[in-house]
Amino acid sequence: MQKRGAWILTGPTAVGKTAVAHRLAEQLGAFVLCADAITVYRGLDVGAAKPDAKMLAQASYRGLNLVDPDQTFSVGAYVEEARCAADEAAASNRPLIIVGGTGLYISALLRGLDTKADADPARRAHWESVRKEGGVAALQEALRKLDAKALAALADPNNPRRLIRALERAESGEVERTWDKRELSPITALQMEPALLRAHIEIRAHEMFGSGLVEEAARIRKTWPALSPTASKAIGYAEAFAVLDGVLTPLEAIARTAQRTWQLARRQMTWFRHQLPVSWLPVTEETKLNELAAAVRRQWEQDGPSNIHI
Repeated sequence: MQKRGAWILTGPTAVGKTAVAHRLAEQLGAFVLCADAITVYRGLDVGAAKPDAKMLAQASYRGLNLVDPDQTFSVGAYVEEARCAADEAAASNRPLIIVGGTGLYISALLRGLDTKADADPARRAHWESVRKEGGVAALQEALRKLDAKALAALADPNNPRRLIRALERAESGEVERTWDKRELSPITALQMEPALLRAHIEIRAHEMFGSGLVEEAARIRKTWPALSPTASKAIGYAEAFAVLDGVLTPLEAIARTAQRTWQLARRQMTWFRHQLPVSWLPVTEETKLNELAAAVRRQWEQDGPSNIHI
């Protein structure tokens, strides 16, 4: 595992991270590594708000379209993608910008992961059966008995996938590195006042459905009939599938997408405040893109690059 330097920009969904990182990539000639659990899937374009064709022609991006949406994708696989991105950036003597709101990805790069072995399929099947029979509460109780500290340390103890992974670690003796956040360099994050962010989220939800999200969902379902749990439940896509199935009207789907996105944004802000040292930069309705990019660059220069362990 090597230690590399990178510039990191994060924050809640819909705050404008991608546009700022792209502008800085143009200015610095940097590689951009996306840190987003949905952009890794091929075919999930409109709802994932991926960089468009023009942006891809203007800057070098990694972390996009890595697997089909019927496949699972792990944090370890993301770390491997980050290693490739860092190698490319170093080979061309260009800086690396990491942008996204998936905290587990960013945390894995900053803290490193101890991954002793792949999950035992039999034990994974066992814990999945526990989930089906007893729900999240049963997983929580099992983890409490095995490792109460691991349960208390989970950022989202209601997430069944994280609970199952923690149970697997507890059974195998695998340890995830848990450094004090004060040992890490600050990372830069954008933030908006809640009312403004929620308004942006609602606008984005309308734009996604207006830009063909339901039609894209139909193409995805035709190409990949059995999606992975992450892809099938992705915000916007789950609602678009419900429209195709006649469960929701388009307006109901837009409203639910906006609500789920707002809930995600709140979880992201809470997670970053508690899990990582963050330098927050305010974004207002009047903030211009170039001004915000300049502010991020000044903050990066003040805090210095982050060490990533890959």
